[in-house]
Amino acid sequence: MRQQMTYGTTTIEYTLIRKPDKKDVSISVDMYEGVRVIAPECIEQAQIDQIMYNKAPWILKKQYGFREIEEQVSQHEFLSGEKIRYLGRAYRLKVTKQPIRTATLQFKNGKFIADIPIHYNQKLQTEELKNLCIEWYKAYGTFKIQERIKQYTKLMGLTPTSLLLKDQEKRWGSCTQKGELLINWRIMMAPLRIVDYVVVHEMAHLKVPDHSEAFWSFLRSVMPDYEERKEWLRINGPSLTL
Repeated sequence: MRQQMTYGTTTIEYTLIRKPDKKDVSISVDMYEGVRVIAPECIEQAQIDQIMYNKAPWILKKQYGFREIEEQVSQHEFLSGEKIRYLGRAYRLKVTKQPIRTATLQFKNGKFIADIPIHYNQKLQTEELKNLCIEWYKAYGTFKIQERIKQYTKLMGLTPTSLLLKDQEKRWGSCTQKGELLINWRIMMAPLRIVDYVVVHEMAHLKVPDHSEAFWSFLRSVMPDYEERKEWLRINGPSLTL
């Protein structure tokens, strides 16, 4: 349930989740999932409001830190010599102007090769190659993640109904009630072990839909070092961008 509170002149939006077995209120602030509050079912909203008000300075400090990270992350201009990441490695980009109508991008011999029309200015070059790069991540990422799903299906005994790589501003992945896996294409920039964490995390939701202790226990049984991988993503996730 989406809620909001006012602290001074600032509005803080958060997701409220009530659980019958919860004994106290816990608050988390994530760059992608935002502010999440997990509270007992019996606690009144007024009490939650007071706890949120008391925690507001801490929440705002965390959110400000995320904004600083976003500002520090350099944006690609898609010029020759730049590096594009795929599965944790950086591959050099070579851009050549050609007498063609539309831009193309391919991965060949360990590098990304882009051909662009002669009349393209820098802005158009950046926009077109960024879009092509995203489409490349989605296409090749789909193939790679399907391979990983097959591997973990044997281990977990779980099979998603479908897979889709898409833009997800605040999530690395999600699992629908129909068993569909939705994965953020940006994860394809991370090392394969981190991609595996996101895949296994979402596949685990096929068995346990929430983030209860049963979920984390099951995830740990499949991937004992999931906490290390999760922490890597928390720290390095903001840099996985174009």
